[in-house]
Amino acid sequence: MKQKKRWYDYLWIVSLTYLILGFFNILFAWLGLLCFFIPLIISLVQGNKAYCNKYCGRGQLLSLVGGKFGLSQKKDIPKWMKSKYFRYGFLTFFLTMFLLMLWNTYLVFAGTKNLSTAVTLLWTFKLPWHWAYHGTLFSGGVAQFAFGFYSVMLTSSVLGLITMVFFKPRSWCVYCPMGTMTQLICKGRDAAITKNDTK
Repeated sequence: MKQKKRWYDYLWIVSLTYLILGFFNILFAWLGLLCFFIPLIISLVQGNKAYCNKYCGRGQLLSLVGGKFGLSQKKDIPKWMKSKYFRYGFLTFFLTMFLLMLWNTYLVFAGTKNLSTAVTLLWTFKLPWHWAYHGTLFSGGVAQFAFGFYSVMLTSSVLGLITMVFFKPRSWCVYCPMGTMTQLICKGRDAAITKNDTK
């Protein structure tokens, strides 16, 4: 019997819409903060990875493109990509790049650096994205953050698509930095509860 679809089964539309909106107006990149904070809040409050398992639009999109459309080779992801060393190493690298992005945003807010209207793909390739910036009533730092955050979201989407093609559709979920962070939060929360129970 086919399982009835629920509202959160269509959140892939939100992820796709986000990428499209950011292509035409970079300031929409700020909406991506929802995908950053909601998983952390759920893991802190509920102590589980409900966001990853139910509400992640990117994971749904990868399942759709790789599974239903058959663009995935559906091979098992290599063991080294599942290892905690790779996952924690990638999380550390990801957070370092994120902090660097925040630093560049601060420099633009402070007026010591000019606004860069480029999106950096895979933290290396600068793609001119000037058509997506139509000005802002606020400081240029607002736009700088948008360019930086959209770079992060686009890069992680591309990495997800690459691993989707070569391995199983949702292979990205194995080493996703948000997934790793929420897992650490859940473990820390469980350890704290266990410690309190034993007192």
